[in-house]
Amino acid sequence: MANIREVAKMAGVSVATVSRVLNHPEAVSDKTRKKVLDTIEEMKYTPNGIARSLALNKTSTIALLIPNILNPIYSRLAMGIEEVAHQKGYNTFLCNTEEDKEKEREYIEILLEKRVDGFILISSLLDKGDIDNFRKENIPFVIIGSDLKDLDANIVYTDYLKGAYMATQHLIEIGYKRIAHISGPFKKRDSIQKIEGFKKAMIENNLSIFEGYVIEGNNEIEGGYLGAKRLIKMKYLPEALFVANDLMAIGAMDAIKDTGLSIPKNIAVVGFDDIRMASLVEPKLTTISQPVYKMGLIGARLLIENIEDSKEDDFKQKIFLQPKLKVRKSCGHSHRIREIFN
Repeated sequence: MANIREVAKMAGVSVATVSRVLNHPEAVSDKTRKKVLDTIEEMKYTPNGIARSLALNKTSTIALLIPNILNPIYSRLAMGIEEVAHQKGYNTFLCNTEEDKEKEREYIEILLEKRVDGFILISSLLDKGDIDNFRKENIPFVIIGSDLKDLDANIVYTDYLKGAYMATQHLIEIGYKRIAHISGPFKKRDSIQKIEGFKKAMIENNLSIFEGYVIEGNNEIEGGYLGAKRLIKMKYLPEALFVANDLMAIGAMDAIKDTGLSIPKNIAVVGFDDIRMASLVEPKLTTISQPVYKMGLIGARLLIENIEDSKEDDFKQKIFLQPKLKVRKSCGHSHRIREIFN
């Protein structure tokens, strides 16, 4: 098998010129580039990827850490990231942290050893101290879905507090007063912000939050099912539920139906995320839509710009995307908007 020196000798150029053709072809004249590429093809030369990575201090890989690979919201995010990575010539390592901070830390240590060029952390459980330790490695990273206060980093996130406020306010405007909330894990920053948004809307409208009306779920269908079952057994049946994500909202709807109650006649339901299933369940789920695919595209572009131009590291960006309310049948609104399937 030919090596780079033999290719250089056959093409009548230096080894450095062959390397430039392979790694920075724009720096070589068209004539020389064609000559080298023709020689490479003729000699069936295959560059050693590991050697090239060591020489360039670059592996053309990025790591994507997501909390739950089965949640459609994260799959959609990953699609946006992978699209940009593929276009730019990067491979993506996908790691499922299972909402486990220790596992997230372990993955980062392993991936640093594998010399990935950068990280994208989605809905990370890491705190500011963890991130500060991580950044000492001088590896570019982007955070999606979480805003760590006072952290100087590239961050792409949704206004969860506003989205939760919009969902609750919509239920109040329709006429519901006894509104309960099934939250995600209390330790997660997005869960905390959604609880704050829910409470803000209730307080501004002088509505009481009944004892036990904020229940912790696990962001899975069964969490919503069990949470709704608990609420249905309470002395005062909630008139409406705001659920922290669509998977749990779908589980809550199943629990309501299994109890013999009707949606929205007995209990109205609003979710958060606008996953594809939200428009397929019956009744169709009113929800808060966030532009997750766009978040993935933006996050990947920020990371790769940072990898390829170290000067970009001096200009951190916090990109704040606004949520939208998608009104469907589950909330009981009589003038719902046209269904949108996309």
